[in-house]
Amino acid sequence: MYVHVNPNFRTHTNIDVIDEVKFCYFSGMSQNIPATVITHLSRDKKLARVMQVATPYQLKKRKNVCLRLCASIMSQQLSTKVAEVFFRRFLDLYSGHEPTPQEIADTPFATLRGIGLSNAKAQYVLNVANYFLEHKITDRKLYACTSQEVTELLLPIKGVGKWTVEMLLMFTLGHEDVFPVDDLGIQQAMAAIYKLDLTDKRTLRTQMLKISEKWAPYQSYACFYLWPYKDAEK
Repeated sequence: MYVHVNPNFRTHTNIDVIDEVKFCYFSGMSQNIPATVITHLSRDKKLARVMQVATPYQLKKRKNVCLRLCASIMSQQLSTKVAEVFFRRFLDLYSGHEPTPQEIADTPFATLRGIGLSNAKAQYVLNVANYFLEHKITDRKLYACTSQEVTELLLPIKGVGKWTVEMLLMFTLGHEDVFPVDDLGIQQAMAAIYKLDLTDKRTLRTQMLKISEKWAPYQSYACFYLWPYKDAEK
């Protein structure tokens, strides 16, 4: 999810980067939602009630997209705490600074395995870095792309799926109108709010997509309310 490095690029400390890549990399970071967005989303009365009690995640454009895509892969199917441990170890390989795609690509496979990554994840991380280098993908290039263009550009990377790209679009590239219909947290939240049946996946997707249409062009913001709402309901 996540490079041309210019001389003005500011590196982060270990803690700064780790705070950014926690799943959903920025969970717990709230924001002031634009009034136009609140007005638009509040037309959905059920969502409006959620908006009154949930603290939304932050939509913000972030640097070093390649690194954040690698972090996304490393965190797959792991709890936030475990993912943080792996990412700390990963950053420690580069003395705590944000590695460039070249530095990641130059990291031996055995070294990545040595920090606890599985064979598949270690290879996927290298796949991402090499793909960014081979295709000359920079932060600036990705910032200029539409959601569809980013998806078409990154999906060919082995180890990167649709959900991973959607998380990148929302949490790193700051796209306002993304709806990850296959995200379990979003499914659970919408099932609770709109009384949907979680067992019939095909019908569930159809119903979710129909509901989310009314949120456009601010579907990402709606999701940023749904995730913390779902967590608060546990």
